[in-house]
Amino acid sequence: NMKLLLFFGFVAVALAEVTRFEGDKVFRLKPTLDAHVTLIKHLAKSIELDFWRPDSDDLVTIDIDVDIHVPARYLDMVYITLEQGGVAYEILIDDFQSAVDGQADSGASPRAHSYTKYNTWSEIEAWTNTITSSNPSLVSKQIIGNTYEGRSMVLLKIGKSSASPKPAIFMDCGFHAREWISPAFCQWFVNEAVTTYGSDSAMTSLLNDMDVYVLPVFNVDGYVYSHTNDRMWRKTRSRNSGSSCVGTDPNRNFNAGWCTIGASSNPCSDTFCGSTPESEIESKNVANFIRNNKSTIKAYLTIHSYSQLLLFPYAYTFSLAADHSELLKVAEGASAALTSLYGTRYTSGPSAATIYPAAGGSDDWAYDLGVKYSYTFELRDTGYYGFLLPESQIKPTCEETMLAVKYIAAHVQKNLY
Repeated sequence: NMKLLLFFGFVAVALAEVTRFEGDKVFRLKPTLDAHVTLIKHLAKSIELDFWRPDSDDLVTIDIDVDIHVPARYLDMVYITLEQGGVAYEILIDDFQSAVDGQADSGASPRAHSYTKYNTWSEIEAWTNTITSSNPSLVSKQIIGNTYEGRSMVLLKIGKSSASPKPAIFMDCGFHAREWISPAFCQWFVNEAVTTYGSDSAMTSLLNDMDVYVLPVFNVDGYVYSHTNDRMWRKTRSRNSGSSCVGTDPNRNFNAGWCTIGASSNPCSDTFCGSTPESEIESKNVANFIRNNKSTIKAYLTIHSYSQLLLFPYAYTFSLAADHSELLKVAEGASAALTSLYGTRYTSGPSAATIYPAAGGSDDWAYDLGVKYSYTFELRDTGYYGFLLPESQIKPTCEETMLAVKYIAAHVQKNLY
């Protein structure tokens, strides 16, 4: 049967497109000398290494662990180089492909939306319609623009409707495509808000007084690509003029010390800052929305993974924010609330000093615009699974993160007027 053969031919081609990771490993390197740092940077220039933490080889420094994903074909070279250079290391993920396959361990039905699995963009988009139509007095939906590839950027507004504009919190997830736990949290948050409104007094009071804008997936094109083609994709999917490399790091694309530090002007880098600030349509859409609603937006929360950190400005400078002591106090309270559930340890502090300096982040940009309570979450874990956090960890991760978000929201609510 020719038709059937053709069909199987297409399936084979479709399957061949997906990047496989057989034999790849994730290493944790421990550079303790300048020579180690130089060696790691040199290695990164000569072979394709996928930096998990820090975000790129430019950010490697002494005494900070470096998590890298090494393709199988480079393993011998990496082992020899590390041994010769005396760089201490451990293997975090020994069989990369089985870690990718092992993410889907929740047993949730693959074709339906679930709060305890990693949903595809089409499932998430359908869910935004369902959650809106089934909670008309609490949830409304708007499109704040399209992505580079023409997908809708869907923003949910959660709150008891009121005649006059209410103060609001803006939260986004899915800046970086491979950080799948992030969109999972935004969906969890929305569900938690609508199901506990009326019974949970803190949530009820919050949604009566304030609105929460939730952008479930910021980098929709990248997120789709991480499902269809390359699980490790990070950036947007825009075409860069004069380069065959695709995409910009949207969290280096905002006008906050843009491209001065911790970002790359090389389009092939995972931390490429873009051709100009807001060169990415996704960044521009979000920046425009926040600018247009500047008078009501009191807090900006952006959800990333991994590292278990609660960060606040600044990332583009080591200078302390004007509101440093209050921001730190709130971050520490929120971290303590999070830890209280399962004992998960978080570190909090200003980004540059806590992890490394990086310019062009949305949190710094929002803070400089006047959004005082600007926070970046780096969710579970600390690198054992890294970006490949199993679905069985979605529920506990989201439950503990809810406590931190509610802590920050309660503080913002108390300090409205």
